[in-house]
Amino acid sequence: MSENEHEAKMAHPRMAAGALFFDDADRVLLVEPSYKNYRDIPGGYVELGESPLQCCVREVREELGINPRIGRLLVVDWAPNPGEGDKVLYLFDGGRLNEDHRRQIALQTDELRSYDFHDSEQLPELTIPRLVRRITAGIQARANGLTAYLEHGTSPESAS
Repeated sequence: MSENEHEAKMAHPRMAAGALFFDDADRVLLVEPSYKNYRDIPGGYVELGESPLQCCVREVREELGINPRIGRLLVVDWAPNPGEGDKVLYLFDGGRLNEDHRRQIALQTDELRSYDFHDSEQLPELTIPRLVRRITAGIQARANGLTAYLEHGTSPESAS
């Protein structure tokens, strides 16, 4: 097999990274993007030469105007999309945002309408099913001290 044939068979997924943030009541922070019809987590696409963690830190700073310490990796989700191609999505632990950080939030108004903290039971009515699964897996991974691997937002073990 030639190098070009080998290259053509290799995956070239888009990568994105985001953070799970919590308030003192363990509710999850979701943002309301102006360009989507559902809530999302703070985050975005990884840029050339940038690690997923660096992307997460940059996106949180750009979208929320704060620079909290981003913690460990909670979830990796392989999420192919017919329209956009394969994606690998990274979800990091943003931890509990203290009152000081919450006061400093300044939304990137050209992209975000609002933000709020929500109980995990509310997620299905606020966002899309695969993101609900990813966030739920992130909450469990955070509680258990683990990192979850998902495909389409679901653990491959539970699919078999």
